Amino acid sequence: MTFATKPVLLTFALTLALAACKPPAAPPPSGADAPTPAPPAATDIPAESTTPPATDPAAPPALAQAGLAGFGDMKLGSSEEEAKTAWGGELKSLPSGEGSTCHYLLPKWARDGNELAFMIEDGKFVRYDVGTDKETAPGGGKVGMQADALQKLYHDSLQSTPHKYVEGGRYLSMDASGVAPSKLVFEVGADGKVTRWRVGLTPQADYVEGCS
Repeated sequence: MTFATKPVLLTFALTLALAACKPPAAPPPSGADAPTPAPPAATDIPAESTTPPATDPAAPPALAQAGLAGFGDMKLGSSEEEAKTAWGGELKSLPSGEGSTCHYLLPKWARDGNELAFMIEDGKFVRYDVGTDKETAPGGGKVGMQADALQKLYHDSLQSTPHKYVEGGRYLSMDASGVAPSKLVFEVGADGKVTRWRVGLTPQADYVEGCS
């Protein structure tokens, strides 16, 4: 070996020595230390997974106000002023006959008493009437429901009597004994469908003509 080749061999030996002194590469992370994989792009998600589940049509409204003891915070038997305060918004008065001690209060948005109306008699809140399917009666009944389905819903506890003005129509009613001193009354047309319903104290719940 010549002297000229010694520097080359020395350099090669130092390189091998330095390589041997390097720490081993860290193993890939696993378990809890593993990085969270990036979520798939929106275009990679199946179309059906982005579609919200259908709403159950049989589910009652989340904000149902009707009860056997009153409507929302308005309690049957309370004074007119107490009822107005409990409503918390503007109520307009529906004119009644001259000398009558009975009249209706309507929400500001109601066009007439065919949607929602609160009966006041002798200064007391005694009944409310509903003529829209936007509100559910205590127990689940609604405007537009067939009478047979209604009876089944109320376990055949609704008493049937002939309608005073509609031929073939009837009233289906039940007392709220044990719950409140009130009565629930459904009006059913000749086609067998519920047209209106009401909850009220007696005898006001049985007033066929309302305040008339």
